[in-house]
Amino acid sequence: MMRAAVMYAVGDIRIEERPVPALESGDALVRMAACGVCGSDMMPWYVQKKAPFVFGHEPAGTVVAFGGGTGSANGIGIGARVFPHHHVPCGRCHECVANRFVHCTTWRSTSLDPGGMAEYVRVPRANLADTLVLPGELSFVDGSLVEPLACVVKSLRRAFGLELARGVVPETAPESPPLRGRTLYMIGAGVTGLMHVALGTALGARVVVSDFNERRLALPRDLGAAATCAPEDAISTLRNAADGALADAVICGPSAPEALAGAIEAVRNDGTVIMFTPIDPTKRFTFDQSPAYFRDVRLVASYSCGPDDTRESLRAIERGIVTAARLGVTEFPFPRVAEAFEQMQTAEVLKAVVTFS
Repeated sequence: MMRAAVMYAVGDIRIEERPVPALESGDALVRMAACGVCGSDMMPWYVQKKAPFVFGHEPAGTVVAFGGGTGSANGIGIGARVFPHHHVPCGRCHECVANRFVHCTTWRSTSLDPGGMAEYVRVPRANLADTLVLPGELSFVDGSLVEPLACVVKSLRRAFGLELARGVVPETAPESPPLRGRTLYMIGAGVTGLMHVALGTALGARVVVSDFNERRLALPRDLGAAATCAPEDAISTLRNAADGALADAVICGPSAPEALAGAIEAVRNDGTVIMFTPIDPTKRFTFDQSPAYFRDVRLVASYSCGPDDTRESLRAIERGIVTAARLGVTEFPFPRVAEAFEQMQTAEVLKAVVTFS
């Protein structure tokens, strides 16, 4: 038997005993070492579609067994330290060939069993194809950042298009960063906002960050943000930071219609606004579409991440661009999952990662 954290509703997390997942041929059993708490698990409308479920899709751990009595699969052996993604594309369909991995039918049907907030997780054979082996010097807590940072990688790809088409994170710092001279405006200084700051700055962008919580604006400056401000001061702050111009791209972190409307106002002509978080489907987003039309504004969603993004993400973590230490991650030992969730939900901590002994 093993213990797992089951989410029945936002704020209702119970530690329950479950059987250790049974393995089929080619599956891997991973003993969990760390799993992050994600902001998506704090959206009631999103959670209620799946509850009750073992949540957690930011996992890192050690392979301890394979189904079928084998000692390895897909080049991964027992004892490997891994990040397994909860979804995996087939790599062959029309969507995959076009690099639209999250729309692959296989991607949407695959999952980890039962979820990352459990002492053991079954990684299906299909998922092993895109499971990443963590370098020995990388901590498991850093490894748990691969998935959320990969979502940021995809977000920046979509924000800046062809400039990042051939890869986001080079093995070493380039002499001419791809986003040099470009301005990125990040709405929200939560953990993924900070990841956008760290990675965007490393790629050469001038980054401006806004947040209603003034206490949250110190860390973006430490990570290289050119300027920080309250949301109502965004336009003037951007113009001061960018020689009178607005942002080339705006990332809207909050799931609020008002934030998205502000993002459209803050982007330059022919600029891109990224909707990084979905809005509650019971709410409606409205904006003055006429100015946006004549300004050629692009409004683009950025949902989850693919295997190309996770590889870029791991490279960024290896290079030290994004790490648990830089983000101020707070660790909570299992089974204190409810406490980790609550403190992240109330913003007492910026990022909570549950660790397993």
